[in-house]
Amino acid sequence: MLEYTLYCDESVAKDRKYGDFFGGCIIEASNLQPVIKALETCKTDNGLHNEIKWTKVTGQYLDKYIQVMRLFFSFVAERKVKVRIMFRKTENQYSLLSNNEKYFKLYYQFIKHAFGFTCTYDMPPFNLRIYLDQLPAKREDCDEFKTFLAALPHTMALKGCALRISKEQIAEVRSHEHVLLQCVDIVMGAMQFRLNNHHKDKPEGQLRRGKKNYSERKVI
Repeated sequence: MLEYTLYCDESVAKDRKYGDFFGGCIIEASNLQPVIKALETCKTDNGLHNEIKWTKVTGQYLDKYIQVMRLFFSFVAERKVKVRIMFRKTENQYSLLSNNEKYFKLYYQFIKHAFGFTCTYDMPPFNLRIYLDQLPAKREDCDEFKTFLAALPHTMALKGCALRISKEQIAEVRSHEHVLLQCVDIVMGAMQFRLNNHHKDKPEGQLRRGKKNYSERKVI
């Protein structure tokens, strides 16, 4: 049976214009290890031995980050990796939901709708592994969330589709151990940076943008 791996992460909850960023990438099993190996090799060749992430983009690492992300997007162009990002206008808030409820409901809808699972009725069945960057919530809430994710193929919207999920194949992971999650983090960071006009930010009392801001603008 075919198998896909889905890596998911979340970012800025609230910002000037857009918040509640959720991102992920999905990859078929036969492509998984070759893509990971290529990205890890690119990191090593560029002297990037630790986790890469948006908050670490500086002039010192600018060209190195660009090399890794060019390779990542070459896999996207070859359709070996599919990337999806979801975000909302900051003004559109769910006033009746707690932050915890909003977080999990949005995350659930992102995974349910962003990757085309509703369009797989003519495909042979496939298993889906889900790797979530560590969830910032109580253990019982995280466990309940995973239960809901495992039940996705049985919902009305997805009933009869090719998707198969086992709760045992849903795991929380640390992004510094997964280069594909790191790349998703950079894509999300670049999007929220640009959409919220942080490329125009200047240090207080300064007329010019800072060096880090310049580096971040070059990455996007």
